[in-house]
Amino acid sequence: MARVIIVGMLVISAVAGGLMYYLQVYAYYEEVAFSPDAVVLTSLITGQPEPLLIADFDAIDAVSSPLRYRACFTTPISLATLTETYVIVDDAEPRVAPGWFDCFDAEQIGADIRTEAVVFMGIENVQYGIDRVVAVYPDGRGYAWHQINACGEVVFNREPVPEGCPTPPESLN
Repeated sequence: MARVIIVGMLVISAVAGGLMYYLQVYAYYEEVAFSPDAVVLTSLITGQPEPLLIADFDAIDAVSSPLRYRACFTTPISLATLTETYVIVDDAEPRVAPGWFDCFDAEQIGADIRTEAVVFMGIENVQYGIDRVVAVYPDGRGYAWHQINACGEVVFNREPVPEGCPTPPESLN
């Protein structure tokens, strides 16, 4: 009888573990459809996001977390033109994508933004406290992801809103 109970517990644990893994890695992600403004960069002149000319767009997102957005694309616009036109971000760190989204290698992108790729502000506060940032390589490859900004980091930790940050939505109070 004890063996039956132990085997039953092991089977239930294995099923629960498999279900949790599936929910974390696959369940909530959806493909993001291409649109002409799928990738935007913030202009140095206007301070407003402007669409970037892109091709080969592939992106995923999930409603379960604002940090699950990842995108891969190419652009024909030179890195020199981009750096003269758009806001550069210095403290970007790509977030790991699910293994099945193989165009986005966060470790490689993270290493490359220290040497060859340049990171630009896509949309500041795409959702309160979350910025969309875009890394572009000299050969035109590009990657986008969401990351927590300085205001979000403080507010999400339930600390008072720092000076210069927008007022958080009621849901964060």
